[in-house]
Amino acid sequence: MVIMKKRLPLAIFALSAAFGASAQYYELANQLPQLLRPALSGSWQYKGFVDATAMAGLGHNRANILSVSTSQGFQYTSWFYMGVGLGVDVAFSNYDGSLSRADVPGYWEHGANKTGAMLPLFTDFRFTFGGASNELSAFIDLRLGATFLLGNNYLEFGNGYLSNDGQFYLRPSVGLRIPVNSSNSKQAVDLGITYQLITSANNYTWGGRGMSLNALGFTIAYEW
Repeated sequence: MVIMKKRLPLAIFALSAAFGASAQYYELANQLPQLLRPALSGSWQYKGFVDATAMAGLGHNRANILSVSTSQGFQYTSWFYMGVGLGVDVAFSNYDGSLSRADVPGYWEHGANKTGAMLPLFTDFRFTFGGASNELSAFIDLRLGATFLLGNNYLEFGNGYLSNDGQFYLRPSVGLRIPVNSSNSKQAVDLGITYQLITSANNYTWGGRGMSLNALGFTIAYEW
């Protein structure tokens, strides 16, 4: 009898917790259509970008970069866009010399060039500030992802080689959004300043496997 008295509060607590969890799941199930309705109704507006960027290399391992890319996604609110994209970066190493290959691990399986094409794959986050969609406004854009040197050859720099393994890719931009069509506020030209970082520990240098490429430049884009 004493044992039953001790277990009764535990049973009541367990039932209360079960009913509470069921109520939470029920509430979540009721809210799910509201969460999905913007996507199903099309109020999350499709949006696309295409851009061209020219950047000058910074630091010891420098590469000037010409880039063309596109981002496709949805305008979730008047100030927030998120999408995915890809591009083609052509990198021109500023190194004028020629490295000895003798001490670079794994290098003999690859040649080396001072010009290389890279394929960035990224998630794109864009925030717009000030003004309606048909007015001049400012933006901050952030791209995060990975980039890959195309082909079998490595890219040669002053103290080593950038390999064709995956590299971390970061590209923030800040600038102005300029509407170009009074009857369609989604169409605009963007002018911005862009920084780009490419880095990983998958490379071959005299100091180890880490290498970073930094570049700063100018971007012009068209959005619709």
